[in-house]
Amino acid sequence: MSVVIKYKLSDVAKDLNVQNKELIDFLYQTLGESKKHTSPLTEAELNHVFEHYTQKNSEASLDAYLASAPAPKVAEKDILKKADGTVVAAGPAKRKERIRPAKPEKENKPAPEKREVVTVTVDTRITDVNLDKFNEKYTELASTKNVENRRKPTPAGNKQKFSGRNNRRQQPFQKKRETEAERLQRIQLEKARKAQLKVSIPDEITVGELASRLKVNVAQVIKKLMGLGIMAAISEVVDFDTASLVAEELGAKVEHEVHVTIEERLFEVDEDKDEDLEERPPVVVVMGHVDHGKTSILDAIRKTRVTAGEAGGITQHIGAYQVTMNGKPITFLDTPGHEAFTSMRARGANLTDIAVLVVAADDGIMPQTVESINHAKAANTTIIVAINKMDKPTANPNHVMEQLTQYELVPEEWGGDTICVPVSALTGQGIEDLLESINLVAEVKELKANPHRRAKGAVIEARLDKGQGPVATILVQKGTLHQGDVVIAGTSVGRVRVMRDDQGAILKAAGPSMPVEITGLTEVPAAGDLFDAVEDEKLARELADRRAAEQKEQQFSAYKKVTLDNLFSQIAEGERKELAIIVKADVQGSAEAVKQSLEKISNDEVRVRVIHAGVGAINKSDVMLANAGNAIIIGFNVRPDPVAKEEAAQAEVELRMYRVIYDAINDVTDAMRGMLAPKFREVELGRAEVRSVFKISSAGTIAGCYVLEGKVTRAAKIRLVRDGIVITEDEIDSLRRFKDDVKEVAQGYECGIGLDKFSDIKEGDIFEAFIMEEYRD
Repeated sequence: MSVVIKYKLSDVAKDLNVQNKELIDFLYQTLGESKKHTSPLTEAELNHVFEHYTQKNSEASLDAYLASAPAPKVAEKDILKKADGTVVAAGPAKRKERIRPAKPEKENKPAPEKREVVTVTVDTRITDVNLDKFNEKYTELASTKNVENRRKPTPAGNKQKFSGRNNRRQQPFQKKRETEAERLQRIQLEKARKAQLKVSIPDEITVGELASRLKVNVAQVIKKLMGLGIMAAISEVVDFDTASLVAEELGAKVEHEVHVTIEERLFEVDEDKDEDLEERPPVVVVMGHVDHGKTSILDAIRKTRVTAGEAGGITQHIGAYQVTMNGKPITFLDTPGHEAFTSMRARGANLTDIAVLVVAADDGIMPQTVESINHAKAANTTIIVAINKMDKPTANPNHVMEQLTQYELVPEEWGGDTICVPVSALTGQGIEDLLESINLVAEVKELKANPHRRAKGAVIEARLDKGQGPVATILVQKGTLHQGDVVIAGTSVGRVRVMRDDQGAILKAAGPSMPVEITGLTEVPAAGDLFDAVEDEKLARELADRRAAEQKEQQFSAYKKVTLDNLFSQIAEGERKELAIIVKADVQGSAEAVKQSLEKISNDEVRVRVIHAGVGAINKSDVMLANAGNAIIIGFNVRPDPVAKEEAAQAEVELRMYRVIYDAINDVTDAMRGMLAPKFREVELGRAEVRSVFKISSAGTIAGCYVLEGKVTRAAKIRLVRDGIVITEDEIDSLRRFKDDVKEVAQGYECGIGLDKFSDIKEGDIFEAFIMEEYRD
């Protein structure tokens, strides 16, 4: 059987210098097999082909074959001309003959004719090349043991094998003995090298990093540490004192590395010079017990009405205003009086220079009044007492002054230094005297600040506006804030886009003691956060991200689903030890105050923990967070959006909405005590969207509405929600379909709704219709 080998027909034709077609035709004629140029040939086929072409190209003799070889190419320098004109190729012998000068003839012989110089070729094929010089590099790398062998001549053309590495492994390295002088010189050089090494070591450093900075092996550092009685691995941390001892032991010079924080790089820490200080307006905080008339006094000062729009007559969040008395501006901060806002009141006192303590002339000093006094004293703030409600027949200012002496506040009339001003917010009595007293105290205190530096201050209030985004009310304490400045406040950073005063006028700059409202921040800052105007926006964002990351490290764990109704039963069964709550409010200050109030009512059996407090409407993410953390959601002056309400129903997350903080605290407290038994509950009827607003002289403001879901009945109450914030609750004055009065309007129909008291209705507002029904568990 023929053996097939990998020798293609095309390769055979190429080697034989014949055409593929010729070879294919030959195989077909002789063997009867049709081949292609890619077909491999068997051994028998190859023998047949070779025998044919050998016979075809045979020569008569060897001499004829040699004569047919082509003449070798000879370079021009290798051509030698004879005297008779013939040209021959010059071989090695001819070259040698040309290079060596001819011996001179005897003197009686005539001088030979001048011969023409020709070049000679060296035929390297028959010359031995001396390879010894190429072996010098390898012989020098050989081991010391083979020195004598290297010196022996190497036969021409044979390379010596290089086995120095193996020889070094097998034979010990013979080192020249070091003399005493050389040893001393080496030690001095090492000391000099180490003396030049300076290392910078921080307060804490790992062993590996220390070795890297000292440019030594880690084992040397660990050895030195063991000598100090410290067993440390490469990844363990040692303090500066220990690291400096090790570095000095190793001959290095130690410098203490001081880390410059981002805060130090961003914020100005230098003190203001006296010549740069200028007079600034006083910042006054109004403090006192609930319902003693703080906001009413500010009303009288500002000639505005604020109290009427507050739920239950309680100030729900801080407001900042600036008024002018005798040409001098005064900045007022209005702080709530309820105990839930204790921290906000403390923060307000720390921001201010003068505290106006409002005490009702008929009630006297109450527990919250005492707290206000303590906060003002802790902040080293001058106290001016405003004895309010002097218009009442039961007013007794002397009794109030007697009570003040118990708290080291001695009135000026009795020889002390506390200014007491009798006022009446209702009639305006004593208001001007109060402002004059504030100016007098401000002059004595000589309040000054440097306006020629970057602004620094505090966030008084913050909220989320649908059109403007995060809006913060801030008080500038130092420097001047300009429009376009980069501001960082807590985890929020941004560039001041718009800056307004308390009247809504747009400002370009705000100096010390001036409250302004700014937009342009990335998120809603927390009330009380310090803000700084900085130059480097990139560093500010890096600092804000780091602060946000630190906050995210505080995570919560999941719990069993809980509602206020079943909370006590879970406590009794030993299942519930903690109540998780999510607080959403209309402004940041209220959210923080509600949070702290709820956390204060924890007892031995259950702890209330607010896992999240934010501003704005209740959204889907809040419900998801409550579902994951098994929390209930308490809304303060806000409402859930439709998606959040649907998600809460599916996930069985409880939503509780309040407008007065007392109700929220009481409900949670009653739930913890197992006494939650509300007599009324809210039943939602439907939602309608305001599509247009009409002002009719005879009927007032009428809202053209489209009922989105449910129904709107004539007897229902209406809650007006704008951008998720509850604006007001009112009753329906008129409900019409075209010109007809109707009792109810169902989903998908249009109607006209007129409210009983509220008229500031805008397109896009949502009317929520509901009724209150009594029920029993």
